[in-house]
Amino acid sequence: MDVKDFYYDLPKELIAQDPLRDRSSSRLLALDRHTGRMEHRHFTDILDYLDPKDCLVINNTKVIPARLFGEKEGTQAKIEILLLKRRENDVWETLVKPGKKAKPGARIFFGGGMLTGEVTEVVEDGNRLVRFTYEGIFEEILDQLGQMPLPPYITHQLKDKERYQTVYAKYDGSAAAPTAGLHFTPELLGKVRAKGVRIAEVTLHVGLGTFRPVKVDQVQEHHMHSEYYELDEEAAGIINDTKRRGGRVICVGTTSCRTVESAAARMRQELEGMQKEGLPCREPAPMWVKPCRGWTDIFIYPGYQFQVLDALVTNFHLPESTLVMLVSALAGRELTLQAYGEAVKERYRFFSFGDAMLIV
Repeated sequence: MDVKDFYYDLPKELIAQDPLRDRSSSRLLALDRHTGRMEHRHFTDILDYLDPKDCLVINNTKVIPARLFGEKEGTQAKIEILLLKRRENDVWETLVKPGKKAKPGARIFFGGGMLTGEVTEVVEDGNRLVRFTYEGIFEEILDQLGQMPLPPYITHQLKDKERYQTVYAKYDGSAAAPTAGLHFTPELLGKVRAKGVRIAEVTLHVGLGTFRPVKVDQVQEHHMHSEYYELDEEAAGIINDTKRRGGRVICVGTTSCRTVESAAARMRQELEGMQKEGLPCREPAPMWVKPCRGWTDIFIYPGYQFQVLDALVTNFHLPESTLVMLVSALAGRELTLQAYGEAVKERYRFFSFGDAMLIV
């Protein structure tokens, strides 16, 4: 497959620069991938598409103020650092601009010396490992000095940083928000639960893949950056029970999708390993996922066979991005691009602060 096969034309004025005042008032394009039918609704209407047997899978990661601005020791050159993932307690993999001024050994001061970073190593794709020194608690210092890492296509200043967090964000670690979840309010989640729909919380800390464009010509040659995920016993129980009862597992966002599919792949690998060793591997009841945690670089594109996901809530994504490819794996490339064309025609708002799709 050619990456260009996932291109669509998007007028710049449709890129949402600011979040809506009311999260759940965004529009919703409901797409039936089996019939091709599309309906134009509002996000609160998602209740009409949910059944009491279903479960929603949400990603409870929390975006950290991961963008830091500092000065290089000696030259006072301006340096920008984006924290991507924690390697050790005080060592982070980072994206540094300009990278040429951040060679191993370079020291960068933030907040007048409140925080100091030393570049220790250049790793994959030119990222830098940075060791931080400070007095106090790192997270508290980061809250004081850091800025929310908005995507580059958002040029407006974010007035309320909580609008780049889901209302159910719990665990610090992401360099970008799981944006499909931004549409939910506590009231709407309450109505989801009142309908009998169960909610399974998983964690995937969104990393560099969100920012990196696909730089190869052929889709299969692209390599995803690994991201940390967790799926606990409670979430596994809800997902397995939903599947056994004939309900649908509806993932809120591509990160929730990648988490459950990674967990399913891991379980299959474990079962295959047990079979090769001649060990008994029958479960007392059918299972699709087990509790697990680790790193995933799963890349979902057309041809992929979903093991857990039945439906997806998602935003509208960048042309030729891995996220458009994931949506195309579920709905089909032609239908996906047709739906995107319909959204452009109907003047939907695109990307992180934009409107949503429900694919059933």
